[in-house]
Amino acid sequence: MSFINPNAPVIVQGMTGHQGMTHTARMLKAGTNIVGGVNPRKGGQTLTFDDIPDADGLGTKSREVPIYATCSQAKEATNAQASVIFVPPRFAKSAMVEAIEARIPLIVVITEGIPVADTAYCVALAQKQGIRIVGPNCPGLCTYTSHDEQNSGIRGVNLGIIPDDIVGYGSLGLVSKSGTLTYQLMSELSDYGFAAAIGVGGDPIVGTTQQEALEILNDDPRVKACVIIGEIGGSAEQELALWAKDHMTKPVVAYIAGYSAPEGKQMGHAGAIVSGGSGTAQGKKEALEKCGIKVGRNPSETAQLMREIMETL
Repeated sequence: MSFINPNAPVIVQGMTGHQGMTHTARMLKAGTNIVGGVNPRKGGQTLTFDDIPDADGLGTKSREVPIYATCSQAKEATNAQASVIFVPPRFAKSAMVEAIEARIPLIVVITEGIPVADTAYCVALAQKQGIRIVGPNCPGLCTYTSHDEQNSGIRGVNLGIIPDDIVGYGSLGLVSKSGTLTYQLMSELSDYGFAAAIGVGGDPIVGTTQQEALEILNDDPRVKACVIIGEIGGSAEQELALWAKDHMTKPVVAYIAGYSAPEGKQMGHAGAIVSGGSGTAQGKKEALEKCGIKVGRNPSETAQLMREIMETL
């Protein structure tokens, strides 16, 4: 089981904006099968992306991507199985609803600053339809299939803003609340490499929880061990630890960001609020270790813990 099948058709909502174009080009170069963009004012146009590797990896070519006015038009024309959303916060709710109503199975929302009420509405609507949302306020997800020596990266499905040139292809899985720390841990462990990684986002409400993501990685036969990156605030890591103790069949190590954060402060993400000690880094560390999950005090120590585990597998 994986988040998305290799070569699955993908559309990008907000492709014609600066961020959308920049990351669409990068996702195409990583091997993602992007088949369309969505912009209600630019339906019928096309965007051309240069220097996209051929499927056989032996050369590059230009790729024309059509723009559709609506998600429904894009789904009908391409049978899109995923949408990546790069629209401003004020348009995010309508973009998510449009993708849900088009019955696109996987919706990855990169946008940060979306009102919590908007996210709550869309997550509930998606759950009723059996549709998975990843994010919002997240770096996205990727599943890798091979090395791409010619283009100095690895090939697979990359949905979002996770760089593909900092990581090797291998057998690790990663679940993270933090975008920057996702990149750091993937780089620290590039010698072992990754099969899949997902940034669930740090907002108070997210479409896919850490536990749900870990369940998918636990069922993925390519993944031999997993890294969790949590952060202060809430109780998600404690709940995940209890689930992992009874159900996880693969080794897990963790890192909790925010050891120096003062109690009662919001640190970075909207969801990272410490209250009554339950959301402190030390409290989460103790809960994880009690359930058999080793926790590093910093990213490098966490990477070393994973190396020690991988040497025994």
